[in-house]
Amino acid sequence: MSKVVKKVATVQDIAGIGRCSLTAAIPILSVLGVQPCPLPTAILSCQTEYPNFHFYDFTNEMRDYIDSWTSMNLSFDGIYSGFLGSEDQINIVIELIERYREALIVVDPVMGDNGEKYKTYTIEMCNKVKDLVKHANIVTPNLTECCILTDRKYEDVVDVINEETLFEIAREISELGPEKVVITGVIKDDEVITFAYDKERDESFSFSNPYNNKSYSGTGDIFASIICGMLVRGFDFKIAVNKACDFIKNAVYMTSLENADERNGIFFEPLLKDLII
Repeated sequence: MSKVVKKVATVQDIAGIGRCSLTAAIPILSVLGVQPCPLPTAILSCQTEYPNFHFYDFTNEMRDYIDSWTSMNLSFDGIYSGFLGSEDQINIVIELIERYREALIVVDPVMGDNGEKYKTYTIEMCNKVKDLVKHANIVTPNLTECCILTDRKYEDVVDVINEETLFEIAREISELGPEKVVITGVIKDDEVITFAYDKERDESFSFSNPYNNKSYSGTGDIFASIICGMLVRGFDFKIAVNKACDFIKNAVYMTSLENADERNGIFFEPLLKDLII
């Protein structure tokens, strides 16, 4: 495995309070031995589940920011996108990918949760995310986002979910373009299931963690960051997914002991040493 430090351009917002987006991606990628190169989409005082937040949209700066990178003749080993706030931002990420075609592309297609699109997401934006997914090597949708990507009704899927259905959904998403699909946060009985599909092998596997009836901000961002960092480093897909699941499980458990505010995310900082590879 190469000892040269890999670089990942990660395109997400950054919030002063709330362990999510760039606030999660930067330390996770760093401890995995990868240089995070952040491209902010917005700057917030705190993440948007808090009732009062200050927001600065960075869209108008993003193309100049990328042009600066291009003028430096940089190369990236990976490009990793999270929440994107507009069609223009999605287009900018696609433009970035087209400039760095050799990079591993990880897309967390953040559009909604619990059967609902986020309020800021229009049908047009969801269709644009589908275009972005076509450029990805790996995608990490939750079940709601899977339904959006495959034009399914969430209520028709959630109550009858099983591995056969997840396999069918993951394979259909892979037909859009990605070689690997990881479906996150599937709640069934008292477990949270992570289901992964490898198109090249036409194989799947899954891992389960205990479900504690809480929904912490940023867990999907932490999960996708671990997957991105490990795959850029050349680790096996299944090993990366297993590592991400174990890390989330341990951080959720530690957080649950403190009865912490779910909006502030999980206590991942004391566990970062577990990601040193």
